[in-house]
Amino acid sequence: MVAKTRWGHSAVSLHIHSSTQGEGPDAILLHGLFGMGNNLGALARALRGEFRVHCLDLPNHGRSDWLAQMTLASLADGIRAWQQQQGIGRAHFVGHSLGGKVAMRIALDAPDTVGKLVVADIAPVDYPPHHDAIFAALQAVAAAAPASRSDAEAIMAGFISEAGVRQFLLLSLASGEDGRYRWRFNLEGLLRDYGAARQQLATREPFTRPVLFIKGELSDYILPAHRPIIEALFPNASLRVLQGCGHWLHAEQPRLFNATVRRFLLAD
Repeated sequence: MVAKTRWGHSAVSLHIHSSTQGEGPDAILLHGLFGMGNNLGALARALRGEFRVHCLDLPNHGRSDWLAQMTLASLADGIRAWQQQQGIGRAHFVGHSLGGKVAMRIALDAPDTVGKLVVADIAPVDYPPHHDAIFAALQAVAAAAPASRSDAEAIMAGFISEAGVRQFLLLSLASGEDGRYRWRFNLEGLLRDYGAARQQLATREPFTRPVLFIKGELSDYILPAHRPIIEALFPNASLRVLQGCGHWLHAEQPRLFNATVRRFLLAD
């Protein structure tokens, strides 16, 4: 059943849904906007031979609790509280898109809790709104409460032409006790606080441990103009461009993406 009474939590009181596999140093994987932890399941399987890998649902997503107000800081605080509750002193972080911004926020606010950092196709900059069609599709599905996934996809097709994007969003659709399908994520909260999730990051002190930014060749989320702020916040950062893929690089080039992350985390 899709929970409908998860409002009002502070970051430190949140339930964070997680799955863990493997043994070794801890690695925490954070998905992007509208996603859930198992979006990075293929990466977790690629890392579990050398690491203890944790796939988390961000607050307001998947099976995790919902925030009364979502900011990058409150998302980061929720993940940090979970990390402390698990007794994990320091972990490597891998974050895609919104998850990358949350991971960067954690590294800047609590550098002692982060080992190496991988940021997939996002920069620490302010982004203009660009999810209008997706939000319209999600709201249309929510209003219809369809009886099947195929009905939901048919509704979304009126707003989103890319089949791959529709399939990605459908992963977060769940059937309730009444047989109607609704979103797992907090659509109202994501829409209300969307601006906060797009904000530029700032800090008094940079994060000086190794950071890898991975850009999809066909994506415009990381641009040459972003280099100064990246270097100011993360002076030990490097950039890898994956050919032939866009923003969802972990899904479009999974073997290359997974190998790139694994090699970086294992390097001395």
